[in-house]
Amino acid sequence: MFSFIGTVIVGLVVGLIARALKPGDDRMGLIMTIILGVAGSLIAGYVGRALGWYQPGQPAGWVASVIGAIVLLVIYGIVRRRA
Repeated sequence: MFSFIGTVIVGLVVGLIARALKPGDDRMGLIMTIILGVAGSLIAGYVGRALGWYQPGQPAGWVASVIGAIVLLVIYGIVRRRA
């Protein structure tokens, strides 16, 4: 249970930092910000393991997680503009 709560809190913080660093209007609520942060962390961990930066089972760092969330925000903006 505490692991889930910790994941939600880290996702919220990472999502908020990513939204603050990326310029533009990214209208999304609290839940979407949490999902953005968690997904950014997962992508950063996957890419980090593929490049040999992280060992299997090792979580991604804060900076990599924020960068992953920013990449997702850019992709979200591109998809949103086309729709």
